[in-house]
This record gives sequence, C-alpha cells and structure tokens, in this order.
Amino acid sequence: HTRYDKLARNFASAVAIAAVIICWR
Repeated sequence: HTRYDKLARNFASAVAIAAVIICWR
C-alpha cells in the first residue's frame, strides 16, 4: 500500500468527526 491509503483513512476520519460536530449543532 501507499501513503495515500493512510491519507485516505485520515480524511475519512476527519469527515466522520466533522459530520458528528455538524449533527450535534
């Protein structure tokens, strides 16, 4: 695998956290 796999996971995690924050508001 490449470093982009880790980047994709970090991006997915950031999106999930952002979704939770948006939903909580």
